[in-house]
Amino acid sequence: MILLSTAAHITATTEFGKISAHIEGGKVLPLLASINTAIFCEMAGPVCGARKRTVLRRYYEVILILLLFLTGSYCLAQMTMSPSVHGQRVPNTLIRAKEPIDAMQTHAEVKPGVVRTYYIAADEVDWDYTPRGRNLAGLPHVESAEDEAAGAGNHRIYHKAIYREYTDGTFKTLKVRPQQWQHLGILGPLIRAEVGDSIRVVFRNNTHLIVTMHPHGLSYKKDAEGALYNDGTAGTVKADDKVEPGGTYTYLWTAPESSGPAPMDGSSVLWMYHSHFVESTDINTGLVGPIIVTARGMARPDGSPKDVDREFITDFAIFDETDSWFFERNVGKQARTFHSKALDPAMREANALYTINGYIEANLPLLTMRRGEHVRWYLLSNANEDDIHMAHWHGNTAVWNRMRMDSIFLGPMAMATADMVPESEGIWLFHCHVSDHFKNGMVALYQVLP
Repeated sequence: MILLSTAAHITATTEFGKISAHIEGGKVLPLLASINTAIFCEMAGPVCGARKRTVLRRYYEVILILLLFLTGSYCLAQMTMSPSVHGQRVPNTLIRAKEPIDAMQTHAEVKPGVVRTYYIAADEVDWDYTPRGRNLAGLPHVESAEDEAAGAGNHRIYHKAIYREYTDGTFKTLKVRPQQWQHLGILGPLIRAEVGDSIRVVFRNNTHLIVTMHPHGLSYKKDAEGALYNDGTAGTVKADDKVEPGGTYTYLWTAPESSGPAPMDGSSVLWMYHSHFVESTDINTGLVGPIIVTARGMARPDGSPKDVDREFITDFAIFDETDSWFFERNVGKQARTFHSKALDPAMREANALYTINGYIEANLPLLTMRRGEHVRWYLLSNANEDDIHMAHWHGNTAVWNRMRMDSIFLGPMAMATADMVPESEGIWLFHCHVSDHFKNGMVALYQVLP
């Protein structure tokens, strides 16, 4: 060991804590100058030999490297710290790129859902598939005997059961359907929810049938499924599966994240509900309706998505009246001899209605929007084996599943959501592109205003 008169000074100055104090105090240059002066004096002293100068030079280099390392570490720490409200710097442990996502998730977790209550009944009605007349789209077609008979067949009216909304649990006053939803036609009332909400449906069966309400897409317990089968339950848990004529049942459903939009969806997603006692017959009788679930934080107070200007719901539905509970009542003596579709396909075809929301031949109310609006289309279909459709817009295109389309495929019981920003003004055809369906009246019109 070499003893130096400045050794104590150098040792004290290079202690980690004192070096840190010099650096944090912004005294890096004075510290270097102090060490440099002390070592220079030793090297220039009268007793400093060559070996002593070499050792001092290496010692000086080590001290210099240590100081530069500590200085860089301190500066990096300062860059990754944020000023507090008191002007001091505090550690910033968040990755800035993820702050908006983390903030959104925290906000979403805190926001409570609401309970949305609906009073819905199954009612018997006489439904007119052609309330305003025939071939309102003015499509060319081959003349038939029906065309030649003056006034014949102007109305296609069948007795049906449909869902309707009431103002309260007395079920005395029908709730007026808003103008924007008049086009729902035969469909039941729109049920809305935001992710995190609960849905309470007080259901009354005003028909003489056994019917239920079964939701798609929502979450529910066994006592709110609305479907009768051997599921291992019994007693009161079965009450939801067959609501007798005149009976009332309350269904409780929820809309968790799994009911809301997925990454490829927009801000809302379509589901449906229907009776599930004898499913196909119940639906052909008319018991079907829509559900829309909006993403958490994206809903207005009424549940509609904030980023959409206008919404339309269209059910491409073949109503097979030979599979209705009211077939015999509607058709009369002919129904008694009808045992299967295979035995009399002509009877079945004569009583199959190719509808959009329960209307044929452009009787659907005109769907009106404005150029440049964000329009969301919710498309669904019924459950018959030939409910295979190609929904097609003339004049404008839509985006479905992040793809640009002017036609969207729908299989039986399908549900799809498409967004449109209309550019072409005018009145346009909206129809099923399956030839037989188009020919038989699965046609509507929509209008784009300036």
